[in-house]
Amino acid sequence: MVPSKLARVVLWMVGALLSFSMMAISIRELSRGGLSIFEVLAIRSGVALLVLLLLLVLRPELRAHTRPQRMSLNFVRNGVHYASQFAWAYSLTMLPLAMVFALEFTMPAWTALLALWLLNEKMTPSRLGVIVFGLIGVLVILRPGIAAFNPAAGLVLLAAFGYAIVMITTKKLTATQSTFSIIFWMAVIQFPLSLLGSDPAVLMRPDLYDLRHILPAIAVGVGGLTSHYCLSNAFRAGDATLVVPLDFMRIPLIAVVGWAFYGESLDIFVLIGALIIIAGVLWNLHSEHARGQTQAEKADSRRSG
Repeated sequence: MVPSKLARVVLWMVGALLSFSMMAISIRELSRGGLSIFEVLAIRSGVALLVLLLLLVLRPELRAHTRPQRMSLNFVRNGVHYASQFAWAYSLTMLPLAMVFALEFTMPAWTALLALWLLNEKMTPSRLGVIVFGLIGVLVILRPGIAAFNPAAGLVLLAAFGYAIVMITTKKLTATQSTFSIIFWMAVIQFPLSLLGSDPAVLMRPDLYDLRHILPAIAVGVGGLTSHYCLSNAFRAGDATLVVPLDFMRIPLIAVVGWAFYGESLDIFVLIGALIIIAGVLWNLHSEHARGQTQAEKADSRRSG
């Protein structure tokens, strides 16, 4: 990979990592300020929707991407995504940040299982490996029978399973819809869902609009958009074999953030479990990349023959 291309990947991933960390801190700070998770997610979706509407005003050509398409699949995707976000955000208020991020990386294992059923993909040794390594990593992190089980850890695993469903449905949507369209309908559908569970009196509190609350409110909305935007551009600039390992830097980064801002201990079992999960994902990633190259070479040889 040429240096300029590598630099673009690294810069986009730095933006994604900072965005994810900013979003996690903002959710915790807003919940400490007396807001429920419904209200935090209402702020997140509301800020995102305002940004998207502003883009539609500034760039009228984007309006073609807001036409309703495959709305049943959009509703399924965003319903599951909202429930997963709720579980993930709630767990951030109850668990160390590093544990939440480590358990979240079980998503590739769930995705591999779901792809067998929903996308009719084949089970390969590396896809089985990512499932087995993911399970072992979770057992190391949670240490059942040794450490007291925190029910919030189950919420993170449920969130990761939900995110896997979102990945599958997003893959189906990208066949006919643009990224802007998918993100736009995500904000449009999820904002009313948040309002249904929110207390209007809380959202209208005068102190909610002082600097202590307004900064994390803006950060959670902007971070939700920029994290996905930066990650998408990183994948566009470079191969997944480079992007995904950089994405794993989220775990040590958020561990340091948790230690610096909240005095959370650096749990060695969380880091070891995360490394086991990462090993399975990297093995599968490398295997899928090699398999893709082999199939491409066979196709080239058939064309040349």
